[in-house]
Amino acid sequence: MNLENRRLVFILLFVFVGIVFTARLFYMQVVDDKWIERAGEVAKKKITIKPPRGILYDRNGEKIVANKTYYNLMFIEDDIEHLDTLAFSKLIGYSVDSIHLRFAEIRKELDRRTRSKTTGNDTVVNDYRSYLPHAFLKELSADEISEIAMDLSEFKGFYEEPMSMRDYPYPYGANIYGYLNEISGPELNADRRFYRVGDFIGRSGLEKYYEYELRGKKGTKVILTSSRGKLVDNFAGGKLDTNAQQGPPLHLGIDIILQAYGEELMKNKLGSIVAIEPSTGEILAMVSAPSYNPNLMVGTRNIRTNYQKLYKDTLKPFYPRPLAAEYPPGSIFKVVNALIGLQEGVIDENASFPCTRSWVGCHNHPPANSVSKAIQYSCNPYFYYEVKKIIQQGKYSNNFKDAAEGLAIWEKYMHSFGFGIRPETDIFGLRNGVIPNVEFYNHWYGEYRWAFSTIRSNSIGQGEVKLTPLQMANLAAIVANEGFYYEPHLVKSIGNEGPQEKFKVKKYTMVESKHFGAVKEGMRGAVNEAHGTARRARIKDIVVAGKTGTAQNPHGEDHSVFMAFAPFDDPKIAIAVFVENAGFGGTWAAPIASLMMEKYLTGTIADSLKEKRILDQRFTNINE
Repeated sequence: MNLENRRLVFILLFVFVGIVFTARLFYMQVVDDKWIERAGEVAKKKITIKPPRGILYDRNGEKIVANKTYYNLMFIEDDIEHLDTLAFSKLIGYSVDSIHLRFAEIRKELDRRTRSKTTGNDTVVNDYRSYLPHAFLKELSADEISEIAMDLSEFKGFYEEPMSMRDYPYPYGANIYGYLNEISGPELNADRRFYRVGDFIGRSGLEKYYEYELRGKKGTKVILTSSRGKLVDNFAGGKLDTNAQQGPPLHLGIDIILQAYGEELMKNKLGSIVAIEPSTGEILAMVSAPSYNPNLMVGTRNIRTNYQKLYKDTLKPFYPRPLAAEYPPGSIFKVVNALIGLQEGVIDENASFPCTRSWVGCHNHPPANSVSKAIQYSCNPYFYYEVKKIIQQGKYSNNFKDAAEGLAIWEKYMHSFGFGIRPETDIFGLRNGVIPNVEFYNHWYGEYRWAFSTIRSNSIGQGEVKLTPLQMANLAAIVANEGFYYEPHLVKSIGNEGPQEKFKVKKYTMVESKHFGAVKEGMRGAVNEAHGTARRARIKDIVVAGKTGTAQNPHGEDHSVFMAFAPFDDPKIAIAVFVENAGFGGTWAAPIASLMMEKYLTGTIADSLKEKRILDQRFTNINE
């Protein structure tokens, strides 16, 4: 056989095989229906298994954010047989008309709009599938599902499906935890590998900041399904299945008993309490008043009922005052200015200035003949004189240029204390506070058209200076530590891994530790010595160091401010209290701080009259 004949045989053979396979494929796909059914039967499908969300514990191991089982009432329309809507309505407590409306609503919920690239018009695409499960009722409690579970078997196509939602054993700390809500379209598009329509996601607080850790890892179950989407069998005996992994627990620095006590003390008041462990930067309590029961924001049913009420409340319970409210710090700011003056060498520990009340008002007290006494007595004129020496150091003959140079130096010190810059704590909603600088005043007054006399109110924590309560508490921690701090944070450990690395970094101010002794002694004297402004902060058998502040408020009564740490020789807690419209800092903020410190350090309160006075006091018209 020649080469040409062989080539012809091979060509005919390939053509014949192609015709046979084509004919067989046509028969299988078009003529014989059983092959279509078989193809559907062996289709693989991955079912996503949702993990439980990570649990939150307080510093003492108390479970403070848990998961609780709820139930969805599910249905598959194709499995429903002769639904007796009247009997069904009696079972679930819906009217017959409401049942029909609910079916229509479910279909509508699954509609999605697509925009044509050619015409630009919207087209509604219905993703409803009658052979797939859908939720008829969502988020039923165990009691609610138990009322219908016994009779549910009489209604073919309906069944119960468990789901997990948050539960708060202690009704406190709402502004710390935040809440969960159904995922939005943009959030879904940002991470479709993990989330599906109807999933819940952290909306605020720790739930949002630690969303990636708390959500855990989803599992998968591979099954064989029919062309109608029904389960035929497990695939490969489950060898390809993966288990869902619950998110790691978060161990917080929060002491839930202290947090609860702080929220009780701040009832009927507006303001904040922030307590920090100085040696670690762990936040022990962070009270935003008024607050709300976090269980009110569990699940879409509760959110629909309560969100608008809380959002429209004129007292703003959603507003995270410890993190976002920027207040004039008042006289607690004198502590910072004293430290800067000592470091810059414009004063020493024994510097003395006259109490010139014609320059600025002051209360009666003995002569402030040292830094310690000036802080103990909270002498306003003293700090006007002292800060003038910082701002006007005489480096330039031009008074205005000299002030600009001095303010630039002062600003750097402030930033080293964490003021005027955003804290790096593990929660959203933070504000920087305000530290006015050269550019700030140039914008207001013009370049070289202002001097210390223009901005002197900053000397005593008024004027344009503003701090958040978190920054005020961190100032108390810095003084307790004599010049360093860790970024305040809420989570002390993610699982067993410890906190994030940035919370392990020790940060130093520009003030050397040797200058803190005089300031600490002044704060000790303010609480424990004659003519001190913070006598109401005393605690039996515990030496407290503190500083009062009264922040002027152009809109009404002044604000009551206090910061402190204790015990004096071995600080375990640093605290700041800010009570809006409450007047002098020593009257209200100081005793609240002392009660909080005593509660944390001893577990009890010795002065029940002091406690009752605070609990009974109202500065708002909040309805309990």
